Amino acid sequence: MTVINSDIGYWIFSGLAALWIMLPAYVPNSAAALFGGGRPIDLGRTFSDGRRIFGDGKTYRGFFGGILSGVLVGLIEIWAVTAFSLGALPQQTFLSVTLLATGALLGDLAKSFLKRRLGKGRGESWFLADQYDLVVGSFLLLLIFDPLWLSWNITIPIAVWIIVMTPLLHRVVNIIGYYIGVKEVPW
Repeated sequence: MTVINSDIGYWIFSGLAALWIMLPAYVPNSAAALFGGGRPIDLGRTFSDGRRIFGDGKTYRGFFGGILSGVLVGLIEIWAVTAFSLGALPQQTFLSVTLLATGALLGDLAKSFLKRRLGKGRGESWFLADQYDLVVGSFLLLLIFDPLWLSWNITIPIAVWIIVMTPLLHRVVNIIGYYIGVKEVPW
């Protein structure tokens, strides 16, 4: 019985740790929608296929507002670990939170670029890519610029939680964004 309880406790803690790690990556997409508008990153240009590079939904204001929001959340996490003795949680660093936040939105940009190449319109659902673009972008930047932090903090249980949790949170946040008028579609 003790082994089962400790295993369950370990998996529950791993879920909390996964959320803690990913908050700086989860926040930027929602913040980008809130701060968005203004000049598109592609400046209205088209690619060689005649389609927009990213589209009107990817703006400088949204991109930088999203990254700053993710970094701010990460800095609050760094502060909270010390202020509230949360040493059992994964230790974020300025570099890790910056890479998580930036990678999330670079992954989103890369997905938008690919969506345009496939002829998908703005807001059109693309199963799995819409949910995991931020994870791939974040982990890719961590792998390149902070592989030690990535290998120390992303255990198998945490990775499983990230895989399970990401599409669920993505869906809930998008539904909320749709109902408050920040998103045009609920996916």
